Amino acid sequence: MLRTARRTALSLPPWLAHALRAQRGPVPWSAVIRGALAGGPLLLVAVLADRASLGVAAAIAAMLAGINDRPGSRRTSVRRIGVPALAGAVGLLVGTYAGQHLAAVPLTLLLTGLGLVAGGVSAVGAVASGTGTQLLVTSAVGAGMPLPDPGWQSVLAFLTGAGWLLALRLVLPTPGSLTGDHRLDSRFGFRFDGERAAVAAVYDAVAALLDAVGTEHAVARRAALTAALDHAQDALAGPRLRRHASSAAERRLHAQYAAALPLGEAATALAWAERPVPARAGEGPRRLAAAVRGNFPAGPLPAPSRTDPALRALDDALLHAAEAFDRGRGRDLHTRRRPAAFLARTVLGAGGREYGMRVGLCFGTSAAVAQVLHHGHWYGAHQHWYWLPATAVFLVKPDLGPLVSRVLCRAAGTVLGALLFAGFAAVLPRPEGLVVLVGVCGALVPVAARHFAAQTTVVTVLVLALVMVGGEPQASVSRIGETLLACAIVLVVGHLPMPGQRGGGIRARIGAADTAAHAYLAHVLSESDDRAIRWTLRREAYRTLAEARAAIALAAAELPSLARHSEGADEVAAVLERLVDTTTACAVHLDDTGRLTPRHTERLAELRSELGERRARVDRRPTLA
Repeated sequence: MLRTARRTALSLPPWLAHALRAQRGPVPWSAVIRGALAGGPLLLVAVLADRASLGVAAAIAAMLAGINDRPGSRRTSVRRIGVPALAGAVGLLVGTYAGQHLAAVPLTLLLTGLGLVAGGVSAVGAVASGTGTQLLVTSAVGAGMPLPDPGWQSVLAFLTGAGWLLALRLVLPTPGSLTGDHRLDSRFGFRFDGERAAVAAVYDAVAALLDAVGTEHAVARRAALTAALDHAQDALAGPRLRRHASSAAERRLHAQYAAALPLGEAATALAWAERPVPARAGEGPRRLAAAVRGNFPAGPLPAPSRTDPALRALDDALLHAAEAFDRGRGRDLHTRRRPAAFLARTVLGAGGREYGMRVGLCFGTSAAVAQVLHHGHWYGAHQHWYWLPATAVFLVKPDLGPLVSRVLCRAAGTVLGALLFAGFAAVLPRPEGLVVLVGVCGALVPVAARHFAAQTTVVTVLVLALVMVGGEPQASVSRIGETLLACAIVLVVGHLPMPGQRGGGIRARIGAADTAAHAYLAHVLSESDDRAIRWTLRREAYRTLAEARAAIALAAAELPSLARHSEGADEVAAVLERLVDTTTACAVHLDDTGRLTPRHTERLAELRSELGERRARVDRRPTLA
């Protein structure tokens, strides 16, 4: 009892605990190799050709692309790296010509307008957020760090740098991907290693959920299954030249993913029933996971007992999976295409408006302050004023963590990075030593991505090395001051009241999850035989819930003055999760018996009533003027 009380007393507040928390996992050696081969070699070629400024633009693009170079399939990397890079090129072009031809006030208004647009667009999703970030960062760099080359040449160099890293991502095989049995695959089967790992993780997650049925870990394992399905769906549904999979290997992966959906449905129904299942129930999904990962036939699978509708559904799903593995015919990924009208509503809705206003205000204010300092000659020998607005862009982005956590990590990372660079600049030969430093930092970016402060440290050293190669004198002290000033601006703006209701982004995500959950429930209760639509609706329901949960978790780690605006949202999300789980259990039971039990109907009625009450409490929160 005393130990528990002492642990509670010593527990950190959420906003500080988040700042100290780092991601775990193996070192992404593939990304490390790509980072080492990207910015440094490009800068070296440019220096040898006496075009260092173009090398700086290319290396900046490679650095930004490296930040977006996350684990996943090669197909999704095209969108994750390529779309933000195109936006970055547009931002660089606009910023360069605007900085050359506009006075301080019109330029500030233009940058503020870009912030409003980029902030609203960032509410759409992760790729859109990265796109908005690069648009604003490069517009600040173009306007505040004028390069001696024509704007179009700088843009081409930028696209070359991002395209080079993307080419490395598409061409280089992942270490270890060339081993194993590839008799069923094409000659270049390693290009599907990301998709194969993602689909195998789904089967592993199904097995883990079956092991946890009837225990306290079942809820967390079901959430892990949702994350695995989301990742696999994204990995397989990336951009393509043809509408459907064009190779036998890819069609086989689509079939293996589709075969996992009824398995996940049955496992979720078993978890909802809260009755332990035989220990061998998870053996079949594990064998399927090994078959996907090793790219060999599934072989014989153990069948669980068929004493329960959900167990019978699991057995049928295993048999269907074995057949799908043999035939390898699968096309439908059960994704719902979001029309342009939906995207417009997201951008112009409460979440997009709130995000856009804060980003625009932070970006515009920091740009105005930077220009005042610049024209007042506060920078001394340093003529480039890009650092302050570019720093504000990263600080104001909520998908990078809670506000105070971002500020603390950015300040600590910048101070450490600037001090490290000051030491390197004093001893390294120029420019060859700085070029090597850029290459080393490029390799460290994927590892440092586990913590925002570590990433800031590496990026600070890298950028300071780049601008020094471009001809700017050592600027560590001034960059520390500008970073602290940007932190103050973002902290003030982040706590300002805005027109409308605070927490609009959270409410928008809860609303999307509620709509998806009830669409799924309505389809199941209609007793339709179209399982493809049912699986599509189920995927949409769980995906929107996961997005809402992630946004709520970040909001809960803010300072109390901000966190209170999202109070109650986690309870609504929890009820929605139970409703979707119950709907899945109803679907499995209807497939087996054709009717629902009193337990199912009573549980649905209770959850819908509880959901209405909790949503009413959240929606009654006061509006800030």
